[in-house]
Amino acid sequence: MSHAPVLLAEAMEALALTDGGVYVDATFGGGGYSREMLGKADCRVVAYDRDPDAIARGAELAASAKGKFTLHQGRFGDLAADELVDGVVFDLGVSSFQLDEAERGFSFQQDADLDMRMEKEGLSAADAVNRLSEGALADLIYRYGEDDDSRRIARAIVQARAAGAITRTLPFAKLVEDSVGGRRGARTHPATKTFQALRMLVNDELGELARGLSAAERALKPGGRLVVVSFHSLEDRMVKHFITERADAQGRGSRYAPDLPPERAPSFAIDRKRATVSSDAETAVNPRARSASLRWATRTDAPAWDELEPPALAPRAEAEWQKLD
Repeated sequence: MSHAPVLLAEAMEALALTDGGVYVDATFGGGGYSREMLGKADCRVVAYDRDPDAIARGAELAASAKGKFTLHQGRFGDLAADELVDGVVFDLGVSSFQLDEAERGFSFQQDADLDMRMEKEGLSAADAVNRLSEGALADLIYRYGEDDDSRRIARAIVQARAAGAITRTLPFAKLVEDSVGGRRGARTHPATKTFQALRMLVNDELGELARGLSAAERALKPGGRLVVVSFHSLEDRMVKHFITERADAQGRGSRYAPDLPPERAPSFAIDRKRATVSSDAETAVNPRARSASLRWATRTDAPAWDELEPPALAPRAEAEWQKLD
């Protein structure tokens, strides 16, 4: 199956690739961004991915790129460039490969273990579903999934697990669907937001994004580009606040960075404030592009700001999860 990166042409334009440049693909996935960068310019690419399957997929590219491509297994929050780089690109969220591989448990299109672990280790989505309290589950689904039916879904989960552990994707999706009264003409499956919330918790996606943005800020040379493609509003808002606050010399605080000093030299400059979204043509070919949003900014020569703190959006769920880990 072909896996086309979303907003690929727009991301390459935002990166402003140059011969001799060094670029970071913070989310290798299927390698589409890395291959495009190597094909567009005589440059070097350093890529990261936490998923061991992605590392295996990248072995051929690493072997054929004649020293111009390096792939590291690890979280992009741990990005540590040995040299300042000309650009960093993030393609956030779950990859098409992870969704299509039923055994990974990210999707409810086929039955599989309720897993969702990008690194294939640690606590799984089944641990969250079976061990978090009803209040924590409701908190999680409402905040991370942005689902107004969160309390009904959480109540149904707790009632169902009393009769036996919930371990499979399809029965769990059906449980969520039944708890809200079926699809009732909805464009997306009623379990979509619950699956999103669980995946984000299991993989600490907002925490990783906060650490990754700060790491990119430290790694970029003056004039370097930060490019981020996100797929839901929580990520996009976080990226928007990170960029706009660091492009503002006054450094006004927000829920994402409440402890900023009263004044700080701007570490980024913004040429385009509005996000770039997918065209109708791309969305028609790739439905995943429907929710995509691209933002980019240019690094200044000012020092990097303090590490961005991830938002505590679902404190009860996050606290209980940390105790399980």
